[in-house]
Amino acid sequence: MYSPSVVASSTDSSNNDNRLFVYEVVGLSQNGNTDKINYPLRRSGNLFITVPYGRMNQEMRRIARLGGKIVSIKPLNGEIPLQMTATSQPTQQASKEIEKGKSMTQAQVKAKDDVPVNIYRPSNPYLGKCVENYSLVREGGQGIVQHLTFDISGGDLRYVEGQSIGIIPPGTDDKGKPHKLRLYSIASTRHGDKLDDKTVSLCVRQLEYEHPETKETVYGVCSTYLCHLEVGADVAITGPVGKEMLLPKDEDATIIMLATGTGIAPFRAFLWRMFKEQHEDYKFKGLAWLIFGVPYTGNILYKQELEELAETYKDHFRLTYAISREQKNAEGGRMYIQHRVAEHSAELWDLIQKPNTHTYMCGLKGMEDGIDAALSAQAAASGTDWATYQKQLKKDHRWHVETY
Repeated sequence: MYSPSVVASSTDSSNNDNRLFVYEVVGLSQNGNTDKINYPLRRSGNLFITVPYGRMNQEMRRIARLGGKIVSIKPLNGEIPLQMTATSQPTQQASKEIEKGKSMTQAQVKAKDDVPVNIYRPSNPYLGKCVENYSLVREGGQGIVQHLTFDISGGDLRYVEGQSIGIIPPGTDDKGKPHKLRLYSIASTRHGDKLDDKTVSLCVRQLEYEHPETKETVYGVCSTYLCHLEVGADVAITGPVGKEMLLPKDEDATIIMLATGTGIAPFRAFLWRMFKEQHEDYKFKGLAWLIFGVPYTGNILYKQELEELAETYKDHFRLTYAISREQKNAEGGRMYIQHRVAEHSAELWDLIQKPNTHTYMCGLKGMEDGIDAALSAQAAASGTDWATYQKQLKKDHRWHVETY
């Protein structure tokens, strides 16, 4: 759909926040998607859009996603426009004018193929707004797990699949200090659940445990805050962070995903990008296999969407559940994710040895040892030491782990 290539940024953001810029756009035609942009299209196809400084990046991404091309950008007061080429890079002449005259209020255009990190820090978080908060646990499930979506249209927060954002809960701790941020894996693709580049979504379980001394039930500060956050409420967001769980660009890759509970979050983003969204620059043709561990059927998060994808894309997506309180393993005990991995260890081992296979693990930290044991036994059967082989996988950036 869209791969960010340019962004306008300023060396004097305090003066620029209220500035308005005019984008001249070509290549858009009247259709169901462009009917939603709230701007009339001329018969010639040229469109002039007035954009606040703080919305420049989001409008660039949205225009590209709709198939348009920005041919010029200029301040509303008529300073020297920035001429854009077909690759959305400034022409040499325009670049010289900007560098020499510092026009467009010191605006610069640069490539953004890199992974964004720490656009917003704890000292200056982005203030988003909650636009969705609904339960993911169905009848028969346990606990509280919510899907939350935040509006980020007013700033420059952007991210890619596999990253995390920080949430700073309001209030102070028992020492009177502001609460520290908590990191959560992003559950949406870079375009957001509404495909308008204006939102970011999380999958959050309310932390609940028994205090070891008082035996009282203790609830997690940030998870409780988020799970009960009202639609319309503000939320302090930092990040994004993380490069460990990124999806490879290889469209023919094999992607093995091992998840427990809310560890499904980054894999939802992966699968939505692979199958639910339609991209010009990314057409997944490989194999994606999700092995998902939960306690009850009611705890299979995003169950309907996952099963629809598995039915629609049978040749490219495989879905396997490990439901611990409802299924039995080969020894008659509870079926945990490591038991499913053991069941399929021969096939998984064959896939892992392919040079374009990436294996991801996300969820409870306790899942690692059992999965390693299952794969170690299978590797040993072929004369391979799993620990040594795994080290090479990590070195090759093909073994990705995010557990907590």
